[in-house]
Amino acid sequence: HVQLVESGGGAVQAGESLSLSCSASGYTQCKFDVSWHRQAPGKEREFVANITIDGTTTISDSVKGRFTIAQATGKNTVDLQMMMLRPEDTATYYCKLDRCNLAAGHYAFNLWGQGTQVTVS
Repeated sequence: HVQLVESGGGAVQAGESLSLSCSASGYTQCKFDVSWHRQAPGKEREFVANITIDGTTTISDSVKGRFTIAQATGKNTVDLQMMMLRPEDTATYYCKLDRCNLAAGHYAFNLWGQGTQVTVS
């Protein structure tokens, strides 16, 4: 049974920064590939960034140069650092455990977090 906890959302002014964290526990066999997505009111959920267990990252063009994703050393925790926030970044941000990686192989996991709200005014 995996517990997935997102934290760090809030309300900020344009130009400010926020950091979101995604922590997975309870399934210690896996090292997870993790992604962040967001959904603004009335819009489709969109990909923001992901990171694989070897540290490879992919960043959406819409946030490239402003957002970074990193894995906390030794933990199943991934941080999304958001800088120079804009009103259009306002959304509910969701963490997703994409894939479980084991010594013997890997498999799709596809577990979504409950979301955390980011509001930029």
